[in-house]
Amino acid sequence: MTPIHIMVLRHSAFYSPLISTITGGFLREEGLSPTYTVAGPDKGVAAGIAEGTVHVAQSAVATSFAALERGETPPFVHFAQINERDGFFIAAREPEPDFTWSRLVGRRVLVDHFFQPLAMFKYACHRQGVDFDAIEAVDAGDVAAIDAAFRAGEGDYVHQQGPAPQQLEKDGLGHVVASVGRAIGPVAFSSLCASPKWLGTDMARAFMRAYRRARDYVIETPAEEIAEAEAEYFPGIDRQVLTDTIAAYQRLGCWAPDPAISREAYETLLDVFEHSGLITRRHPYEAAIVAPPQDA
Repeated sequence: MTPIHIMVLRHSAFYSPLISTITGGFLREEGLSPTYTVAGPDKGVAAGIAEGTVHVAQSAVATSFAALERGETPPFVHFAQINERDGFFIAAREPEPDFTWSRLVGRRVLVDHFFQPLAMFKYACHRQGVDFDAIEAVDAGDVAAIDAAFRAGEGDYVHQQGPAPQQLEKDGLGHVVASVGRAIGPVAFSSLCASPKWLGTDMARAFMRAYRRARDYVIETPAEEIAEAEAEYFPGIDRQVLTDTIAAYQRLGCWAPDPAISREAYETLLDVFEHSGLITRRHPYEAAIVAPPQDA
């Protein structure tokens, strides 16, 4: 078996197409033995790819914008989508079956302030006719701190990626009332990235064969079966919560059959980042994105 080293910026059921390359056995069927690590302050995606200690990583196309804004070539290229929609939800303290985004006005909302989730939240507000500045958007810290703060009684609403808000529902502490992904629609959200050199290798082609099969698997397989296979990767999450989260992402259409990052989804991403003033120009698709590896 050939080792393949995978790194992710964040760990979530949202990235089930990538996780399932491992838990579904697709990489092993291609002769690849995977390692899976979450990026940390001591080692990030860019450094790992540059050093060759990371072969492929979960990232976001938007991570290339900082280098492009400086007029530099990004340290890696994005070659496939993981999710074609935002995977964050809004949870309230009580059920709100008639929720509209206007209810957030004047309320304390614990918003994930990481660069892309925040930009997407602002754009979703814009799309829903809500002035972001009219919301009391609270920066409670990182993912764990946001969850802890809401559980401790801070805020009226919370903005989280699954399965965190689904776990709040299970624990009787929150109720999912909206989806950012539904508010925005298709967008180049999360991606797979690697070095151009690696993408020309037999390993990359083998990985891509496994990944295509894993995408079909997460689209077509009942959420219960996917959750059972992935359970060891989510030891602190209730099995039914994990199932419900995967089912929610299936219903949203996050995992489109074609792994290529579409130009239309990329254009929406540019709209999102222009709206927040995070880019000064609309960078060409080809500056950050390439086609997935193909079998010779």
